[in-house]
Amino acid sequence: MQLRMTNQRELILRELQKSKKHLSADELYERVKRVMPRISLATVYRNLETLSEAGLIGKLEISGRQKRFDYEPEAHDHIYCVQCHRVDNIAIDRKQVETDKIESTRGYRVTGFRVEFAGICPSCRNKK
Repeated sequence: MQLRMTNQRELILRELQKSKKHLSADELYERVKRVMPRISLATVYRNLETLSEAGLIGKLEISGRQKRFDYEPEAHDHIYCVQCHRVDNIAIDRKQVETDKIESTRGYRVTGFRVEFAGICPSCRNKK
């Protein structure tokens, strides 16, 4: 499937790339509507889903939290702050995860995985 790159999608990608953060659809909407005032929140959501399905951006579905979007679609892992909800990338050696043990003990065929850490970020720790 060839994805048509509309002005809306280009703007969403550009704003996501500029942010260097993992933004929610609401946060991205606030940035995008400064440039394109007539865009709706529903349009931003729809385009984010389309861009994610096309593999152009990553979608983070952190347990119990609002979805966030990542300009880096390649597989990588995250840590999020339980106080301010900041999300950062972390480097995990994916080769050390023993998926073969999961397959042999549980019978699943592992097709992918996500590592998610929760903690308190340096900014929140320094506030105390």
